Amino acid sequence: MSPHGLSLRTAWPVAVLIGLAGAAYTAWVLEVVLSTGLNPIETYVSELAAQDQPLGGLFRATDFTAGLLAFAGALTALLGLLRHAASRRPWAVVGWAGVTLFGAATAADAWLPLSCTPTADPGCAARETAGLVPATHQAHAISSSLAMTGALTGVVALTVAARRYGWFAPLARYGPALVVLELLATVWTLSAIALFTAGRGTWALGAGQRLQVLFVALWLGLLAYSVHKERLPPARKAHRR
Repeated sequence: MSPHGLSLRTAWPVAVLIGLAGAAYTAWVLEVVLSTGLNPIETYVSELAAQDQPLGGLFRATDFTAGLLAFAGALTALLGLLRHAASRRPWAVVGWAGVTLFGAATAADAWLPLSCTPTADPGCAARETAGLVPATHQAHAISSSLAMTGALTGVVALTVAARRYGWFAPLARYGPALVVLELLATVWTLSAIALFTAGRGTWALGAGQRLQVLFVALWLGLLAYSVHKERLPPARKAHRR
């Protein structure tokens, strides 16, 4: 058992699952080549998966896949930590629990889609304000908030764990920069959402949220690579440098 609580047998599936989750979580970039009819600078990422969108089914499927993969990978790592008292470090437990929550809530998002696109359709926005949209709108807001809370918890806590406990060298080295970028993108997104809710325009809400999601995906990729690299025997690590 390694100090970070992941055996060689466990680390491999964790790395693969988290890496694939990060890749699936970037599926929204397909809007660059697909005709979605939505302005990526102004619209929520989740509006790509709205029920009234022609490609909504595709983006709901990729969201569900990303969430399920992240949940499976993080839960495997978390259970590995909890089974071994020596590796049960607080920052690591909180971090993997955060990624587990992120995965579960992201998967739930796919089953709680918006019915329409409030930032692009004034009629949808009016119905949402009047409470005339399906209950999935409110449920989606809750699951999305839980997903980002879990992501932020995981990003911060596991990066701190990597630096404090001497684990996952790539994450310890590059993770802090992604933490800062993620926090800045989150402040931008939350500020823009508050302004949009107050009827003061979108303030490039879509751009901020897409950066927020992108930095989470990049961090997941970095985490997956770090777990994979950590599982290599010393001789192979030296050979790969």
